[in-house]
Amino acid sequence: MYSSTGDKEIKARGDAIVADLAKCQEKLAGGYLSAFPLEYFDRVKARKQVWAPFYTYHKIMAGMFDMSQLCDNRQALDVARGMADWADKWTADIPEPHMQQILGTEYGGMNEVLYNLAAVTGEDRYARAGDRFTKKWFFNPLAARRDELRGLHVNTHIPQVIGAARRYEISGDERFHDVADYFWYEVTSARAYATGGTSNSERWLTSPRRLGAELKRATTTAECCCAYNMLKLTRHLYTWTGDPRYFDYYERALYNHRLAAIDQSTGHTIYYLSLTPGAWKTFNTEDDSFWCCTGTGVEEFSKLNNSIYFRDAEGLYVNLFIPSELDWKEKGVRVRQENSFPDAASTALTISAKQPVRMALRIRVPYWTESASLRVNGRAVETAASPGSYVTLTRTWKTGDRVEMQMPMSLRVEKMPDEPSTQAVMYGPLALAGDLGAEGLTKEMITGPQGPQLRGQPAEAPEFRAAGAEPKSWIREGDKPLTFRTTGQQRDVTLAPFDRTFGTRYSVYWNVS
Repeated sequence: MYSSTGDKEIKARGDAIVADLAKCQEKLAGGYLSAFPLEYFDRVKARKQVWAPFYTYHKIMAGMFDMSQLCDNRQALDVARGMADWADKWTADIPEPHMQQILGTEYGGMNEVLYNLAAVTGEDRYARAGDRFTKKWFFNPLAARRDELRGLHVNTHIPQVIGAARRYEISGDERFHDVADYFWYEVTSARAYATGGTSNSERWLTSPRRLGAELKRATTTAECCCAYNMLKLTRHLYTWTGDPRYFDYYERALYNHRLAAIDQSTGHTIYYLSLTPGAWKTFNTEDDSFWCCTGTGVEEFSKLNNSIYFRDAEGLYVNLFIPSELDWKEKGVRVRQENSFPDAASTALTISAKQPVRMALRIRVPYWTESASLRVNGRAVETAASPGSYVTLTRTWKTGDRVEMQMPMSLRVEKMPDEPSTQAVMYGPLALAGDLGAEGLTKEMITGPQGPQLRGQPAEAPEFRAAGAEPKSWIREGDKPLTFRTTGQQRDVTLAPFDRTFGTRYSVYWNVS
């Protein structure tokens, strides 16, 4: 948040946390820093039952690393190095077969944070320690482009793949590239719902491309930590190629999962964003329910500005349509983006430059638009850019130059690969949820539970009959922006963006014949 806003009070709070945790580390001696007693790690080594001490060790260590890099806190780097020294020493003498058994207990992104530390300090021993957290039975099939994900706990493994991506970035080892590349492809194309979310009861319960069957297996779909980590992984992979299709997924998950998982009036967040018909959203409370997904939510919603723009030697990339102002100090350029997206399917970019500067301005043409049109300083510009690509404007830019892009949206349906009659209705990048009413819902049902308890409070979603091949044949625009209404059905429903659906039962998926 400090990196995003420059708020000095927030930095002071972070500095205070670092200082007090440093005192704890000094008392514990040896670099170790955790709320767990060391005996928990002895249990891990002995392969006894214990829940994930390395998972939380990673979270503290990653927080220290971020404080050092984003808040220039040198003490935080010292604490992180001490923690890494302890982890290095703890793992150094464990035979590899035994270490592979230890990795069966969730360990978060220990590999990633150790690789990050190696890159910053130049000390290879941290990278070697990171390598000890390579779960070979998980990585090897991915490197061979085989999906053996069925049955795995989802959010245990996404951070490990982020670690593989970081390993590739610091070493150039193509094997780790292949692990991350194939994993991302398989999850986003074969194991993600229309919202971009993935998992069911925190696991992948079926074979790939069996999402219709997956959805029926449980009501606790789409754990929020998974979406958080998939966005983080997507950002890594995008920097390798600049392929705009990564941001087609990023935008999908951002609007339909991450923004759908926070109550903007309270800041409370969700554990499972259920996609079961008849579900409702359930949120944490101030003092008796605070989950892993609450923690990742705190981070996610503090850095919403971190992936709007990217740059390279040739110029600027605009990947998200979020009102914002970019100050590219090295280039002497400011870019102000103004829009009311997604309520209006357009955006405008205004340039300010200390002196005229020649550069390429690349604007993502999203997959969901039928055609994009451009105007530069009020004049139409011909473009052959297709959806899922960039439109590139290379010219000498000066203060006052303005680019406007129109991106028409339309209704479409996305079908389950294994059950074509199970369909989600989309409008542009937005998944639409149908309002099924709030009958029977109480405050206790909405606050506190990890997910909606549908077994005790089930609800039927209506089935629809399509009047034609196009969804507009049976869905009409509503009275308010971004609202729609089915027509000619036995029971008609109002549809609205999922991220704006609160306090009611809903359905994102429908049986359509």
